[in-house]
Amino acid sequence: MPTKLKVKNIPQIIISVVVAGFIGWGVLFLVGKWNEVRVLKEIVRRLTADTRVAEVLVTNTGRDEKTSQLTTTIKFLEFDALGKPLAPKYFTFKGNIIQFQSLVIRFKDKFVESGDALKGKSVYIFLKAFVLEKPETQIMTITPINEIPDGYKIPNATNAFEKKLWEKFWSYALDPATREHDGVKSAQIEAPGSVFVPGTIYTLKIEHDGGLRIDTQKIPEILKGERL
Repeated sequence: MPTKLKVKNIPQIIISVVVAGFIGWGVLFLVGKWNEVRVLKEIVRRLTADTRVAEVLVTNTGRDEKTSQLTTTIKFLEFDALGKPLAPKYFTFKGNIIQFQSLVIRFKDKFVESGDALKGKSVYIFLKAFVLEKPETQIMTITPINEIPDGYKIPNATNAFEKKLWEKFWSYALDPATREHDGVKSAQIEAPGSVFVPGTIYTLKIEHDGGLRIDTQKIPEILKGERL
């Protein structure tokens, strides 16, 4: 015959079940909150992330023999979508306030938040390096119009997608309906610039939910005066 539970033990069993239920609910609640915090942190990380896209270094300065005007030679080194350096380009300008003209397409935040493979961060093309120095503007070509070199390719993107992006650039810039249809937040020309002097590394970065910016840092002391 099965042993019958004593009546006096039933309240204790009920209390134990209720307590266990509350503990279980509390654990699930905390796990849920932890997941929410983790997701929010990941969204913030994606919205505030950036990627190095180029570095610039002053390799030589001098004076124009005829005008005694300052001349500046820079090394412009781009990085491809995987962070590997492309062939460097060298430009010499009269003056040292140099800008980099680029086309930039930003996608809506929801694509950045989700880490979308094609629209998870802003895309760009460097077109020109230039100096607005009187009496005339000095312009050097970085990327010919209507040409997209391998280094600009978006990971996991198809050529058709990239081709459409840049063919429709001005539609994105001028037509709200086109932007809305393709999830584009904005499309515009940007020209970040700086005073370029020896002894400094200039890093151009693309913000995943924004545009291009230039960060600076001093060349490490151990490298100064060395020919590498």
